[in-house]
Amino acid sequence: MKTIFTAVQAFIADEDGVTAIEYGLIAALVGVAVAGTAKLLGTEIKTTFTNVINALKGTTT
Repeated sequence: MKTIFTAVQAFIADEDGVTAIEYGLIAALVGVAVAGTAKLLGTEIKTTFTNVINALKGTTT
């Protein structure tokens, strides 16, 4: 009985898994932020590149 109790205490005290989960949540949050920013700026970036291409070709809109 004591070994099970000791094993449970060791499992609760171990914080390595918690740290990995925290890093995973941070990575997911960064991914969501990047995806949201890309969605918001997508058409603006496309328009900018289209204007640059047209300027290099000598045509403007």
